[in-house]
Amino acid sequence: MPPELMLAHLVAFRTVAGRPNGALIDFVRDYLIENGVPFSVIAGPEGDRFNLFASIGPVGVPGYILSGHVDVVPAGEPDWRADPFTLREEAGRLIGRGACDMKGFVAAVLSAVPDLARRELAAPIHIALSYDEEAGCLGVPHLIKRLPTLCAAPLGCIVGEPTGLVPVLRHKGKATIRVSAEGISGHSSRPDLGCNAIHRLIPVLTAARAQSAALESGAQDPHFAPPWSTLQVGTVSGGQAVNILPAAAQAMIEARAIAGVDPQGLLAPVIAAAGEGVTVELQSAYPALSLDEASPLAALAAEISGQTPLAAVSFGTEAGLFQAAGVPSVVCGPGDIARAHKPEEYLTVEELHAARAMALRLGDRLAAA
Repeated sequence: MPPELMLAHLVAFRTVAGRPNGALIDFVRDYLIENGVPFSVIAGPEGDRFNLFASIGPVGVPGYILSGHVDVVPAGEPDWRADPFTLREEAGRLIGRGACDMKGFVAAVLSAVPDLARRELAAPIHIALSYDEEAGCLGVPHLIKRLPTLCAAPLGCIVGEPTGLVPVLRHKGKATIRVSAEGISGHSSRPDLGCNAIHRLIPVLTAARAQSAALESGAQDPHFAPPWSTLQVGTVSGGQAVNILPAAAQAMIEARAIAGVDPQGLLAPVIAAAGEGVTVELQSAYPALSLDEASPLAALAAEISGQTPLAAVSFGTEAGLFQAAGVPSVVCGPGDIARAHKPEEYLTVEELHAARAMALRLGDRLAAA
């Protein structure tokens, strides 16, 4: 199947993070069956979302994973000029929600399946598709847990997030918490008869600001910009009117950690500041990625992409989770992250075909191994 047609099929599935993705997984499953490629579908605990893991070549031999998520962010922006879930081409641009982040990479790899399946590979190429990456990498841990039962320990994993097909060796880790405060509503003229939920949040917000400032003089890694770990309050909500004591308030706080630093640990002083009537829930967490320039995987990624590896990027991916599970990982996929999560998101035809060619070069490399 041409990669443009494959991408059109994938974009048409409205796999917004947090919603069912079974129809897309069924489509991929049927496609793999047609091409004689064995696979496993790994259900998440939600019951309506699934990962998929397929293997081309001898699964008892260490090989490489090509990994991508099939969920997308919502497409409710008013600036879309057509249905965001119907792929359209304009002047060499393939426009649609998820075209760049990151169904384009998935389409490129899947379109290469028939060619790869016809080759005699000395080592396997695995395809890993995950769900709810956009909600905090929630789906792929269930797939990673099953890896020992699916294949020999992989030599490496290429996560195809949009990097312009430049291999990226590092990214920060991330953890996000929701802090909720409960109060007692009432008239603002009698605060003694109620309890202000927003006021209950203030110690947490103060601790977050202090931790953010402290991190600037903490551990640093010059590969990143900024070179230190960061922490910020992203949202604060609560209250109805200025003369009503707010009965509820909420804040979302995130930490981004350089390699070697636990992002959840960065939030410890913030969590400790939560007093009476305040609850804290961990929303998502994933570790940083750090791959040495001298790694064989870095050399392989440079070879098949034709690009010199980049030291680091600021956004996060599922690669850190694969690395934490013992699978060396790199980020390398088509497109530009600056186009993601925006109306008129696109991948160029040239970028799509270049990603397909990269997957085929990996096949050439493993056939010659």
